[in-house]
Amino acid sequence: MHQSNVLGKVTCLITREKAAGTELLLIQHPNAGIQLPAGTVELSEECEQATLREAYEETGLDDFIGIRYIGKLDVDLSGEHIIYKQAKVFSRPDLTSSQWAEIRRGITVQEERKQGDFVQVSYREGDQYPDPNYITYQITGWVQAADLTAKVSRHFYHLRTNCDLTEWDREADHHLFKLFWAPLHTLPEIVYPQNKWLEYVFSDL
Repeated sequence: MHQSNVLGKVTCLITREKAAGTELLLIQHPNAGIQLPAGTVELSEECEQATLREAYEETGLDDFIGIRYIGKLDVDLSGEHIIYKQAKVFSRPDLTSSQWAEIRRGITVQEERKQGDFVQVSYREGDQYPDPNYITYQITGWVQAADLTAKVSRHFYHLRTNCDLTEWDREADHHLFKLFWAPLHTLPEIVYPQNKWLEYVFSDL
């Protein structure tokens, strides 16, 4: 695995001002709890470009009246890897073996074992997050170590809008997201680790 690879991630803190105070835009994921808009920086992108793209893809908003960089949080994963660039999945640790799937950049996978320049990894998707009842989808196979990283640099941006919608739906990542506003000082429970991200930047909103 190339430890020089650092995967860029962005998190969008989208707020608006109302008479009762500042509100934060949140996503109700159909099976993964309440979340913040967030995503992966593509290889050809700058972080601010990725922020605006992810904000639009996940919320439909593009009429921001301000965007401000808050800071970043660097993380070294333990026992896990993230796909650094789209990885071909092989049946054996050999480029001539069957290649039957691909895992896209930004997906977190678990390490099973290593052999030479390959790592056997598993990707599992549960019926809900957290605390899944069962696994609905799983891939296990060998990927090239050069396609992985354990280092993530998460960048936080504050975006302001005058959006007057109360709540709406948005199709993204093959799911139907429900968007809604919540008062900044009485937020609902947000999924881990996003709740920790919010604690990290809360004083800057």
